[in-house]
Amino acid sequence: MITLALDTCLATCSLAILDGDRLIASQSESMTRGHQERLAPMVRDSMTEAGLAFDALGRVGVTVGPGSFTGLRVGLAFAKGLALALNIPCVGVGTLEALAASAKSEGVRVAVVDAGRGNIYLQIFDRAGMVTMPDILPLATAGARLADRSDLGAYTLIGPGATLLADAMPEARCISFSAPAPEAVALLAARAIVEAPRPLYLRPPDARPKAMQTDAP
Repeated sequence: MITLALDTCLATCSLAILDGDRLIASQSESMTRGHQERLAPMVRDSMTEAGLAFDALGRVGVTVGPGSFTGLRVGLAFAKGLALALNIPCVGVGTLEALAASAKSEGVRVAVVDAGRGNIYLQIFDRAGMVTMPDILPLATAGARLADRSDLGAYTLIGPGATLLADAMPEARCISFSAPAPEAVALLAARAIVEAPRPLYLRPPDARPKAMQTDAP
């Protein structure tokens, strides 16, 4: 099966194409905005590079968060639209799970993303899979929670928020990926249970509808 996987949740726009478990094309560009303009051309170019027509695809995967609200919606809308047009499954992949899968580590992996305002997105994984569900926590609370789970063994902190926990966990190894590896997203997508992807929002958006805004500072 040919799988196309997309990631627009963090500070990159990336994709990978797998034939089974074999990587046949990938692209990744660093960006904090502009995902909507770049995603379609990147997909087109990668399909051409792989020598594939779009009807060769058997599945589309996409990261569903947590991450940038705007980037998440761009990737999800594109993936669902493409899958609908091709009449193939579309599956979601958690950003934190993809970050953990990007690290070549067999121990306890802690995926960490800066959520802003002194908070982080956090999820713990071991060899068997998820130890905790995705969560948003104040930085101090996150450090204390990890210290309380010292029974799990040595930690590897992974992701763009990994260094935020470095002081609280000085013994932990840090791998500060800016975003998941495209191939890791694609492998998870290829193996995912088929169900409609839904965005994973762990906090409300910063923007408010005009009707909710007041003149008060």
